[in-house]
Amino acid sequence: MTLATGTDRAETRHELAGTAYDLLVIGGGILGTSVTWMAAQAGLRVAMVDAGDFAGATSSASSKLVHGGLRYLQTGNVRLVAENHRERRALASDIAPHLVKPLTFVVPIYKGGPHGAAKLGAGVFLYSALSVFGDGMGRVITPQQALAKVPALRSEGLRAAAVYGDHQMNDSRVAVMTVRAAVDAGAVVLNHAEVVGLRRTGGTVTGADLRDRLDGTEFGVSARLVLNATGPWVDHLRRMEDPSAAPSIRLSKGAHLVLRRQEPWKAALTTPIDKYRVSFAIPWEDHLLLGTTDEAYDGDPAAVRATEADIAQILDEAGHSVRDSQLRRADITYAFAGLRVLPGGPGQVAAAKRETVVTSGSGGMLSVAGGKWTTYRHIGRHVLDTLAHLPGQPLGDDLADILPAVPLPGLASPDAVAMRLWTDRDPGTRMDPLVARHLATHYGSIAFDLARLIREDPALGERIHPDGPDIWAQAVYARDREWAATVDDVVRRRTTLTVRGLDTPDVRARIEKLLG
Repeated sequence: MTLATGTDRAETRHELAGTAYDLLVIGGGILGTSVTWMAAQAGLRVAMVDAGDFAGATSSASSKLVHGGLRYLQTGNVRLVAENHRERRALASDIAPHLVKPLTFVVPIYKGGPHGAAKLGAGVFLYSALSVFGDGMGRVITPQQALAKVPALRSEGLRAAAVYGDHQMNDSRVAVMTVRAAVDAGAVVLNHAEVVGLRRTGGTVTGADLRDRLDGTEFGVSARLVLNATGPWVDHLRRMEDPSAAPSIRLSKGAHLVLRRQEPWKAALTTPIDKYRVSFAIPWEDHLLLGTTDEAYDGDPAAVRATEADIAQILDEAGHSVRDSQLRRADITYAFAGLRVLPGGPGQVAAAKRETVVTSGSGGMLSVAGGKWTTYRHIGRHVLDTLAHLPGQPLGDDLADILPAVPLPGLASPDAVAMRLWTDRDPGTRMDPLVARHLATHYGSIAFDLARLIREDPALGERIHPDGPDIWAQAVYARDREWAATVDDVVRRRTTLTVRGLDTPDVRARIEKLLG
């Protein structure tokens, strides 16, 4: 595997500059990473660069769900829900069962609420039917049964509740594992590498000039085809190709909060706010994840963050169904926001279609925008298919077929991995069961690589912060094997330190020293 630290970054830059690629993907979010993975599987020489970290922006600011999209039934998009369910089941059973786990959702039905029990009952039944009842049957339960699943549920005015099954994940970990899968398939990748100009041959875009943001080194990459997958920045790069390019997208901001949990939750809450919008309260990483908002955004994509107004709105909407004792501001450990990339056009962003937009520029650069985690493999295949059938066939016509279900690295049963980690040690040095479980559900069988690091240096088995399960072996592994080059790469996207509110100045200083 191409590592990405110190001299290894120099080696990667040298490789990028000295190879003629079939495809250069600019942008390492969900979309860019998925296309890179699929292109490598199809036998193309593919390179991917990102100005920040992989999945460093919107792709690590999601609701952490792998879901069919219950609310799409409200707009009558049954086919989309069925397609989402297919991909969700594939991820949970064949691609990433070590990273994607099932979760029960409860929809409380209150007196005077936007939906009645009959309508919601029919909705969750249809939803589970579209999933071929793979997660049980959607049904209506009593207020007492709902409270047994979610003790923090408000009981005043609670008439009944609907219940259905979906899945959740840690999006940052799925992103890193997908980058790793792309590299395993032959791709060359580099993060913190910013495009400063596009290369042209006879008016056609044939690569990009880049600057390494960590040390300022400038280099170039040549490719037969360039794909702009820069998410919220897609129009910025299109204007680099053609200064007169009209806007192709609009942005919607979605903010979330993470809070310390007062008690265990056996299920998540999906609370209808109005006819179309819902508020999520999801047990995640031993905490509670609340969100999301949906409002038009026209500022600098790099400056997006959860504002005081966002925090107030999220707490207020969660309060429709969650008791006040679980919604204390003092318990907020992290607030974050990301930008949904939506097709351009009139109307409210909340009503805009969540679809992938592919456009071709005057210099032949292809731009792709819009995507979602649940169907990210499907979208990657769709975009690659589009690239393969471009006029003039810049990628040629000899692409290999992509296998239907290539798993992400580390594929294993998390329960089996956790048990092995816990029992494989000498009795006096046994791994804490909470740490073993944490490693198993974030790395799968790759957790055994971390266990080997600990055997070689027992100090790496110590927790980075006493209040969380992340250990020093993860930081070392992130540096050496997962392209982590900055403190934020480690604390926010390779571990769970930031979301737990544990990235203290002391922790950040020690990690900075580790990164050298």
